[in-house]
Amino acid sequence: MPCTTLLVGKNASYDGSTMMARNEDSGSGSFTAKKFIVVNPNEQVKEYKSVISKIKITLPDNPLRYTAMPNALNDEGIWGEAGINELNVAMSETETITSNPRVLGADPLVKSGIGEEDMLTIVLPYIKSAREGVKRLGELLEKYGTYEMNGIGFQDVNEIWWLESIGGHHWIAKRVPDDAYVVMPNQQGIDFLDLKDAYSKQENNMCSSDLIDFIRTNHLDLDLNAVKLEENTNFNVRFAFGSHSDSDHSYNTPRAWYMLKYFNPNTYKWEGEDAYYGPESDNLPWMMVPERKITVEDVKYVLSSYYQGTKYNPYSNRTDDKYRGMYRAIGINRNNFVALTQLRPYMKKEIMAIEWIACGSNAFNEFVPFYANVTKTPDYLAKTSALVTTENFYWVNRIIGVMVDAHYPKTIAEIDAYKLKMASTSHNLIKKFDKEFNEGNVKDVNAYLEKCNEELAKNAKKLTYKVLDKVLYLASLEMKNGFSRGDA
Repeated sequence: MPCTTLLVGKNASYDGSTMMARNEDSGSGSFTAKKFIVVNPNEQVKEYKSVISKIKITLPDNPLRYTAMPNALNDEGIWGEAGINELNVAMSETETITSNPRVLGADPLVKSGIGEEDMLTIVLPYIKSAREGVKRLGELLEKYGTYEMNGIGFQDVNEIWWLESIGGHHWIAKRVPDDAYVVMPNQQGIDFLDLKDAYSKQENNMCSSDLIDFIRTNHLDLDLNAVKLEENTNFNVRFAFGSHSDSDHSYNTPRAWYMLKYFNPNTYKWEGEDAYYGPESDNLPWMMVPERKITVEDVKYVLSSYYQGTKYNPYSNRTDDKYRGMYRAIGINRNNFVALTQLRPYMKKEIMAIEWIACGSNAFNEFVPFYANVTKTPDYLAKTSALVTTENFYWVNRIIGVMVDAHYPKTIAEIDAYKLKMASTSHNLIKKFDKEFNEGNVKDVNAYLEKCNEELAKNAKKLTYKVLDKVLYLASLEMKNGFSRGDA
């Protein structure tokens, strides 16, 4: 799936939370309806079978409860995508990434292996930390192989790890520094790996067990000043495993450039002939320390971006046509949903985990937060089907997005007001519920948080209906067959 990911270390976030967010986008010309659910232990299968690859895997006993964002229709499998388990460990999968012919020739993709359809279901219910997530998925990749190149995020209250598959059976993983953030479009992203650490203490780096032999045997080390691999603390991953495609310059690197530019506007010169980095730069950093702490609203803004403030904005009337829409946007028509998993260290473990969700085209929607420590989710998000209806959060956002796109100048102010109201009331409700819980009067935690989620969904439904009404009215006024008695 074409997607965009943002990872935020705990010291880079506004409140000390680890934050992990990713857009799930459908492939070109397709749109996938999504739902937000909880999978309870008794609902987790023991004998897992993939729809796409047909692989069969016996899963461990005693799975944990977890949230997920699967496809509304199960014709192509589960596609769990993003969730948090009952031990406050989160997973986001997957960012479809790229490689090169040398890697894929040395370790071909495995048609009968595992992929994005499977990974959340076979990993998240069985891990107790982000590190355990890396190790479990790494073992599965080495054993079964994969039919696609993917990046996967793992998160607990202290750490975020990013894993990238390399060929059919190999992988690398790197810990996000606490004071940094990471941006990931659809290409191999990790820039440098400390192989010495990965083969010893594994403090910040991990990899498949035979990665050094794989690199050496297949002549993948392209550094002119090559260091003995066992001692290499700065191995150039992009040289060895990455892609160098012209299409990256219109599809991938501009997205990373925009996000880096947003969080570090003064660190480098980002535009113009003498820019240090531009939208087609191949050497954009995988991670940076931001110039200020990152908020939930920042995450939503960059993962909704269509290059606002630049000459590449497809909606701008002040831009030369040759630049307008030149690069693939982050907030695109094919966004299925965006999920931000936030683990708040200052809260009790029962209410620590919040999952922020928006559906449809991110340019015109807004996050709604939900507590993850629940046994069920509100019907407004859980019961998405193939039926197009305003009674469902996914479909009503799709409808709004289409109308706003077609009538942008007339309707965008209503969307901006909607976003502000939704974000403000959501923060207010979470603050209220947190306070009630901390006062110590809650006997049944799951039931209390499920009630809170229902109120959050009710607020979202009310505000989304209201903006639908306003956008529909404004769009109706601009219909081409409009005519009044006074026009006669």
